[in-house]
Amino acid sequence: MFVLFFCVAALYSNNKSTGNSVLTSSTASLSNKKIGWGIKKTNNHTQPDLGSKNKELINKYNGIAMGNPDKKYIYITFDEGYEAGHTAKILDVLKDNNVKAAFFITGYYLNSSGDLVKRMIDEGHIVGNHTVNHYSMPDIDNAKLKDEVMKLHTALYEKFGYEMKYLRPPMGEYSERVLSETNNLGYRTAMWSFGYVDWDPNKQKGEEYAKKTILDNLHNGEVMLLHATSSDNANVLDSVIKEAKAQGYEFKSLDEFQK
Repeated sequence: MFVLFFCVAALYSNNKSTGNSVLTSSTASLSNKKIGWGIKKTNNHTQPDLGSKNKELINKYNGIAMGNPDKKYIYITFDEGYEAGHTAKILDVLKDNNVKAAFFITGYYLNSSGDLVKRMIDEGHIVGNHTVNHYSMPDIDNAKLKDEVMKLHTALYEKFGYEMKYLRPPMGEYSERVLSETNNLGYRTAMWSFGYVDWDPNKQKGEEYAKKTILDNLHNGEVMLLHATSSDNANVLDSVIKEAKAQGYEFKSLDEFQK
């Protein structure tokens, strides 16, 4: 059974109807069938099954999902729809352990937590694009998709002189059209090979559960997705990193990604 992992939706006061999808001529021939990112876990430290269609499309458009099966590399990523009060601690832990991560932010996050975004940049982390309003990207037309990506791109550049180059589709929902349009905007789509139900702060299962779930699923080339809204993730991150290193894993930036 494939388990789907959905990113937490950010809270916005200006949500608007996205309307019907209208394709431009450049993508009219591409499928806009919505696909939810799925992972079949193994729990034995071997690489999970991402599904043949997922792998086919991600590879076709030079996306990121899972790295070299022969390298004990882990790429930590965080989704940041809104700030729940845990990111400063996460950044402290990453700094103490000399680990670089990628943080995928929304427009709401940039506007409400610019100080933390600046700290991410200053401390050498990657800031990725999670779109302005966290819409499901297959549901919006190409013009709206461009706005959702490039308005955030421009806002971050104007604020901090930082250019984003990685994008994570909200809720893990995408289509071939979306991947193509993302590429046309100069972005590389970054999915993940590990995630768990961690995004709802009211449904945390405890630190031991979080730690065990993360450690049981370590694997070569792992692109680890954690939600920074989880207090459990923040509290176990230090021990997870240290244990993973003790098992011989190295933590790498997405800029060092190897297939």
